[in-house]
Amino acid sequence: MKPSYVVTGAAGGIGRACVAELVRRGAHVWASVRTDGDEADLERAYGDAVTVLRMDLRDAESIARCGERVAAAGPLRGLVNNAGLARPGPLEHVPLAAFREQLEVNVTGQLAVTRAMLPSLRRAESARVVTIGSIGGRIAGPMVGPYHTSKFALAGLTDSLRAELAPEGIHVVLVEPGAVATAIWPRARAAAEEVRAALPPAALERYGEQLAAAERSAARSARTGVPPRRAAEVVVRALTARRPAPRYLVGRDARMAAVLANLPFRLRYRLTAAKR
Repeated sequence: MKPSYVVTGAAGGIGRACVAELVRRGAHVWASVRTDGDEADLERAYGDAVTVLRMDLRDAESIARCGERVAAAGPLRGLVNNAGLARPGPLEHVPLAAFREQLEVNVTGQLAVTRAMLPSLRRAESARVVTIGSIGGRIAGPMVGPYHTSKFALAGLTDSLRAELAPEGIHVVLVEPGAVATAIWPRARAAAEEVRAALPPAALERYGEQLAAAERSAARSARTGVPPRRAAEVVVRALTARRPAPRYLVGRDARMAAVLANLPFRLRYRLTAAKR
């Protein structure tokens, strides 16, 4: 019987690359998407090797239905919590509804999916929960505060889950990529332009320079980020290693930022501020 895995956010980027790598290794993948077009695209590309789940991390009922469907099919070897979003803008002006949505999708939604899949994971030997965090969960900068907040929270959530599930032999892993060349960067730039257009003149005067620096950083990340396949290879290593590490970094920039994150705060702030 083929090992079975769930990958959320499988329409593109890291999630789609994880689907491709797992199928290449002979696994069956439950791939979650939100649209008809993404569902049809996955079915065309992978046929019976992939079963599409229609899941929205803001919709508790859709998560529960998917959990029941997976449980009815048999044991689940691993879950890849990949789905997420990024809300840019100065924290003083980000709408609180958008801030709550950021946390709902990137933190609460991850926990909801994990809880829904635990009955199936408990039926497999040495099951894995692999969550895609970010190096932005160790070191934060301006204009992406909601995203950083969610990724710092996700790191804590993953550490607690790891401790709680360890007695059952379920390994919980956090993958922390740096810049990955996915559609998140064009979307982030478009979102930043919307934020800029909505800011009052006084806020533009106060935050305009930092917002422009964040836009330049996003454009640079889109050009220089590692391909999604690199991140997927690390995810699959975490899913299949006999003794996976608690955390994996992806990309040279992530490794450099991890070193910066351990420096004294004043020195770290001076070094990161100098790059903007």
